[in-house]
Amino acid sequence: MFSSHIKSVHFIGIGGTGMAAVAAAMQEKGFAVTGSDQNVYEPMASFLAGKKIAVMNGYAAPNLGYKPDLVVVGNAIVRGNPEAEFVLDHKLRYCSLPELLREFFIRGRRSIVVSGTHGKTTTTSLLAWVFEHNGLNPSFFIGGIPGNFLQGARFTDSEWIIIEGDEYDTAFFDKRSKFIHYQPEAVIINNLEFDHADIFENLAAIQKTFSHLIRIIPHNGLLLANGDDPNLAPLLNVNFCPVKRFGLGEHNAVQGFNLNLAPTASEFEIPSFKFRVNLVGQFNVRNALAVAACAKHFGLSNKQIQSAFETFKGVKRRMDVRGIAGGVTVIDDFGHHPTAIRVTLEALRLKYPREKIWAIFEPRTNTTRRKVFQHELAPAFQLADHVVLSQVARLELLAPEERLDPEKLMQDLRAAGKDAAYLLDADAIVAHVAKQAQGGDVVVVFSNGGFGGIHGKLMERLGKRQG
Repeated sequence: MFSSHIKSVHFIGIGGTGMAAVAAAMQEKGFAVTGSDQNVYEPMASFLAGKKIAVMNGYAAPNLGYKPDLVVVGNAIVRGNPEAEFVLDHKLRYCSLPELLREFFIRGRRSIVVSGTHGKTTTTSLLAWVFEHNGLNPSFFIGGIPGNFLQGARFTDSEWIIIEGDEYDTAFFDKRSKFIHYQPEAVIINNLEFDHADIFENLAAIQKTFSHLIRIIPHNGLLLANGDDPNLAPLLNVNFCPVKRFGLGEHNAVQGFNLNLAPTASEFEIPSFKFRVNLVGQFNVRNALAVAACAKHFGLSNKQIQSAFETFKGVKRRMDVRGIAGGVTVIDDFGHHPTAIRVTLEALRLKYPREKIWAIFEPRTNTTRRKVFQHELAPAFQLADHVVLSQVARLELLAPEERLDPEKLMQDLRAAGKDAAYLLDADAIVAHVAKQAQGGDVVVVFSNGGFGGIHGKLMERLGKRQG
């Protein structure tokens, strides 16, 4: 519990979308807010400036010279950071962002946590929109930008808060998963796979942290779990909270059937009702099914849910068409796990059944830089015609036996009949694609970072081509 004497709050790492949104919300609650970051990029730089929040450029002990009553330490901050060291040396009160959320925005409210290895952002965004569309005015905290809201976080006076539950660790001083702090009344678990090799040793470690999340669901709450996922099945035999399985198999309590996977939308049925959602692919049917099951549990009707589905605008960086240049469609996608890449390509193949698809992939996460998915990556690109891999980021920081082997990946892709290239950076990739892509081709860029501004560079270069 935090003292009622807290008047001033400093955010170390304020430039992150979540940190910035919460800093602004704390200021609206009447706290004096400051923050620091190494670099604050758009759109958060303008967002913070518009809120008139004082942001110090760079981390330095003097930034905390005024001894704020509370310091919020961002997830990316490590020991050795001068502000973190100042906090510890001077015994200032500090906490993580998930702790702050719990104490100031979640406690006493009805919290719905959406978790799983894949699909969290889309599912959370869709659920928030279903609640918003039907007048419930929810607070939400999402790791992406929903098209219906154009901001990743909002805090209202509503009793509802809908949160994307990340299994990544909380802070350098708290290695539990972030979602442990979110006091769920209901939890959705979309799926469970191995990821985050820098945090978790193996699949069992990930299953363990999800079991901890399940353990804090109250007996008057609800666990909605993907009943088709074999990795999740061992965690569902609990009797301290209600468990409801959703999925496409007949054994699920909430079963989707009669799927119609069209190029721009998907249809599925539950007994006595047909849903249609503006999302593509079987994977998104499961996401929508989870949302429908959750919304129905909290009293919304099928018609109310469908009305929201009809006006859902998706999420930025999830199969996000950036434009068409020189006859080539350029798509931005956040996919950085073999399963996410595979299901996105499946959906794109539905949307573009005859076009040639280029898949450009930047291995920059702590998992994809390692050999963890060495054998899974090539099959993930099965539905692409051309595959381009950028130079693996910061390989020299990994021991040779831990690294992804790009040459082996190229061999595997070519053995599978793919036109594959391993190129230095975004500029080299743009030159390669601009030279070879034909009008009508589709280029999808898979990256969870900025990737050297590759999308804009591609659009500009393709747009200048002759003919």
